[in-house]
Amino acid sequence: MSVELVAGLGRDAVSLVLLLAAPLLGVGLALGLIIGVLQAITSIQEQTLSFIPKVVAVMVAFLVALPWMLRVLTSYTAKLFVHLSHFGLG
Repeated sequence: MSVELVAGLGRDAVSLVLLLAAPLLGVGLALGLIIGVLQAITSIQEQTLSFIPKVVAVMVAFLVALPWMLRVLTSYTAKLFVHLSHFGLG
């Protein structure tokens, strides 16, 4: 295995992780921003008020995005297995 190949595999793995985590992080960020603005407007500074809605929203987003995430992950894994001989392991 060459250094370029290992670096490419690492880059692809990191980009895959970021791609899979982006929808969940985006939902949590957007809802946190909305709740933060509402708390600033109403002067309610309860810390637990923002926790439960964010957890529920991220869980719902995970359930909605799960089929897409599994498709992306299985296609990446299948691509790795197809190119296994190029890696010098097969």
